[in-house]
Amino acid sequence: MNAETPTAAELNLPQAFLLLATNDQDGKPEVPMFALRTTLAGAILAELELIGAIGLQGKHVRARATAPQTDLQHELELIRGKSRPHTPKRWVSMLEGRAEMQRVYEGMAARGIVEHVGEKHLGVFRGVRYPEKDHAPEAALLEKIQAALGVAPAAAGASEVAASDAGTPDTAAPAATTDAATPAPAKPYATAPDARTKALIALLQAAGLLSKLVPSADKIRASELAKDYWPSRAVEDELRMIRLAEEEEPGI
Repeated sequence: MNAETPTAAELNLPQAFLLLATNDQDGKPEVPMFALRTTLAGAILAELELIGAIGLQGKHVRARATAPQTDLQHELELIRGKSRPHTPKRWVSMLEGRAEMQRVYEGMAARGIVEHVGEKHLGVFRGVRYPEKDHAPEAALLEKIQAALGVAPAAAGASEVAASDAGTPDTAAPAATTDAATPAPAKPYATAPDARTKALIALLQAAGLLSKLVPSADKIRASELAKDYWPSRAVEDELRMIRLAEEEEPGI
């Protein structure tokens, strides 16, 4: 993907993913914590690739010689400072963690997007949640995702059909009934997504969140957009290993 630096008003991929993966009202994750942290690590890699700071060379992630300043400078320097390169899956396992998650949440809280609810005791966060404070950023994200996935603009026809039924002769009723009973095909509404939206869709699919956020999405198109995207593949591989380990763990 070409380098794409987020604008001042735009969320980076870790922020966008966490915002969509967090319940608006109670601030709790919509996926298991291990899936949240693992996918967040993949989002960090995806963001660094989007801005041109890292790239996949063969089977390994490598930092580029020059890169723009980023909120993820700490993570970038960690990748750059390693004496030997690692695979994407290895980096996902190294970057996933509570500290990374809190850093991203707190960045959004500082911008007034989410609210920090909880207390900090002796430098350690305990029982902290991040309910939504400003819905506009999430609404903008969902609008882009829906457009990319071929979801028709928000129920435009529903109110129009109702109004039509109320004020038109009976001869018009069969057409309205047909329209209501037969949903319009989703794909014709699809627009070509920018690289950031495409990456976000791939990450949401890897986390198992995409179908929950956009139930009416064109699943074939979603798979096409997410296909062969290395950060999301690394997330899927790591999640698969975690689930296998949990299945093999003996019961107590």
